[in-house]
Amino acid sequence: MTVLGAVALPQLPPEDLAAVGNAAEDSGLDELWLWEDCFWGGGIAAAATVLARTERIRVGIGVLPVPLRNVALTAMEVAALLRMHPGRILPGFGHGVQEWMTQIGAGVESPMTLLREQLSALRALLNGETVTTEGRYVRLDNVALDFAPTAPAPILAAAGGPRTLRLSGELADGTILTSRTAPQGVRAARLLIEEGRVKAGRTEPHRVTVYLAAATGPDAAARLAATARRNGFQEGAGIAGTPDAIAEAVRRYAAAGADTVVLEPTDDDPDLAGFVRFVGEKVRPLLD
Repeated sequence: MTVLGAVALPQLPPEDLAAVGNAAEDSGLDELWLWEDCFWGGGIAAAATVLARTERIRVGIGVLPVPLRNVALTAMEVAALLRMHPGRILPGFGHGVQEWMTQIGAGVESPMTLLREQLSALRALLNGETVTTEGRYVRLDNVALDFAPTAPAPILAAAGGPRTLRLSGELADGTILTSRTAPQGVRAARLLIEEGRVKAGRTEPHRVTVYLAAATGPDAAARLAATARRNGFQEGAGIAGTPDAIAEAVRRYAAAGADTVVLEPTDDDPDLAGFVRFVGEKVRPLLD
């Protein structure tokens, strides 16, 4: 069965996040996804808030930009969430928007090298290992977590280009694709992810999560078209219409290889809590 989620956009004021989390919990939604972008609210703080106020839903962070943090701090924060809320946190990691990373003095010459080094070190730390490494960007000397997770920690990676998709297959447990992605893009991504998995000899399941821009209501088509123009969607990405139309689009993405489809409102949606409730109450039952 396809896992269905919804996105709480980072433009949402932090004080309104609780209402969105409650809407996800109460409506029967499987997952609520957050993300961290400059210079809105922090992803870890937002995830901790939603997790503390809910009991059932899984909370994804898609994604934490790796240039923003030392990997030891990332491991400490993620491990704490995993121990306090077992099985309910899905942390994702990515390059970040390079313009913003440069703006804050965190830009690097090789984002691919940084992501590889961070994912490798993060995996080892979350596995409870003592890590010493002298990489190009990640340098750790005899570092171990005092409170490592008590169960295997999922590590997801955001990917778009071929090299990052292969890297995700090699090092991550799942891949997150943006709402620019159409069903044919999911199929192409799956092939590249598999190349990385073969290289690393990985055989365990690799979950693909894709954001799907969605709009409903009388002005849905116009809002979605404007979002598509602003964000450079692939042809066939996004859906506007009734719950039945949106559910059918979710099925198309699932058939293309998406394990989780996360409906993303347009950034001018007038009622984000209402959107999340709509996804859980009107769309989710159509997928059972």
